[in-house]
Amino acid sequence: MNLAEIRDLHLGAVTDSGRKVEIIKGVSLDIAPGEIVALIGESGSGKTTIALSLMGHVRQGCHFESGSVTVDGTDMVTANETARARMRGTTVAYVPQSAAAGFNPAKKLMDQVVEVAKIHSLMPLDQARAKAVDIFRALALPDPENIGDRYPHQVSGGQLQRLAAAMALIGDPKLVIFDEPTTALDVTTQIEVLRAFKSVMKNGGMAGVYVSHDLAVVAQIADRIIVLKGGEIQEQGSATQILEAAGHPYTRSLLSAFKPDARVARAQDVDQLGGIVLAADQITAGYGPVDRHGRPHKIALHQVSCNLERGRNLGVIGESGSGKSTLARCMAGLLPPVSGTVSLGGNDLAPQVQRRSKEELRRLQIVFQLADTALNPAQSIGDSIGRPLRFYHCMKGGAYDARIAELLDMVRLPGAMRHRLPGELSGGQKQRVNLARALAANPEVILCDEITSALDTVVAAAVIDLLKELQRDLNLSYVFISHDLSTVEAICDDVMVMHHGRVVETLPAAGLHQAARDPYSKLLFASVPKLDIGWLDRLTQDPDFTAAMAAR
Repeated sequence: MNLAEIRDLHLGAVTDSGRKVEIIKGVSLDIAPGEIVALIGESGSGKTTIALSLMGHVRQGCHFESGSVTVDGTDMVTANETARARMRGTTVAYVPQSAAAGFNPAKKLMDQVVEVAKIHSLMPLDQARAKAVDIFRALALPDPENIGDRYPHQVSGGQLQRLAAAMALIGDPKLVIFDEPTTALDVTTQIEVLRAFKSVMKNGGMAGVYVSHDLAVVAQIADRIIVLKGGEIQEQGSATQILEAAGHPYTRSLLSAFKPDARVARAQDVDQLGGIVLAADQITAGYGPVDRHGRPHKIALHQVSCNLERGRNLGVIGESGSGKSTLARCMAGLLPPVSGTVSLGGNDLAPQVQRRSKEELRRLQIVFQLADTALNPAQSIGDSIGRPLRFYHCMKGGAYDARIAELLDMVRLPGAMRHRLPGELSGGQKQRVNLARALAANPEVILCDEITSALDTVVAAAVIDLLKELQRDLNLSYVFISHDLSTVEAICDDVMVMHHGRVVETLPAAGLHQAARDPYSKLLFASVPKLDIGWLDRLTQDPDFTAAMAAR
């Protein structure tokens, strides 16, 4: 008997112009007890919409039209909201794509993890806390007895993602929905999280729905794969069948887009204008209270220096906590360094963004990693993109409207989307809005902080194409922070490896793996997921790899 069954599901929505459209078109699927089913497909294919239907939930503006969604004997479509609420967190639970957006920053982690047990009166609070510590330990979280006393901002992205899983697991659900849970994680952290998820799910006998665009991750965790496009199932089968003998042309195109050799080649035809456009010189920076010498409690960067040549791209890689984003924040003026300087076009910039001129702000833009928190949830997409047009270029009227439409088209979004709020967009769509907002300033340099991390392989490849096209047309230069090494290889000229706030080595992007000399660089490259079923299990059983992970 199946744990969950979806039968001929149709979901509809109303567009900005009032037109009714069908977004899920007759989908049927089964999930057996203890089975992990992956939903894959590009952005907008319906993956998350179908997964959320298993909780009886639809996004704002959407509605159930027909069909059934049965979970543990209950039809989530026809059940009333009280019955659905009883099942959420106990029968079916959800792990979001952006753990940061799923936590209250003002409450301690433990209080939030045990909330499900409290809401459903599952157990006494002391017992729930003890159970949470056991789950922390099973998820390989550091200091499991005390990590719950921290606040969300006091743990890394990978730790927060595992804590989001702990919140979902505390109620012993029969079915867990994982919505792109490792998308924003670096490769070494991703391995730890995937290994922890697999172990907990197997030991608990839980079923799972794993929504992802990363086929290499899916290969490590899924028993069965369902391929979606435009709200319809294109193909389904065992993980081995889909990944090794795909029958549908669309599935084969997804597999092709994933393979590095099928990605767009690294730009060699960019006009080399020469000169250093952006430089960091001996940057030391950190967070927390400062001592009497002006040094913060936590030093995140230790005398980091790098140069970006005009018309070229510098990749910055390293695991969570290595200082990549801190370096970008220092360059952008969002975090004043303790010492060292940042210069743009040979002129030193003020450490604080508030002290930089409007022209300096225009020339150097940043696209943030967390698309969910980078956009004002109460502001329309058009207003978000239009703000730089008004601020830097004093645009208004017809020119203003035309430029917003042009910018949306540049990032492959329909013009009608300008009227929507961020909550009505997918993670990948929000990330493209952030890129359009940066482009609105007509900058010389863009700091790209994991901007393709939320995009499926097809769209990510298109965005890389777009970035290179813009580079040719606008003489842009990029600092490209990413954990996706194939993406870095596709767009960057040089790659700087960081670890514990220091530069390990800088390598040419061409032949990145062969050029690496430092053991940490070699570990990073070895951790890149392979489109190979069983790769993760074999890797984590390798004593040399295990020792390198422990020593990093």
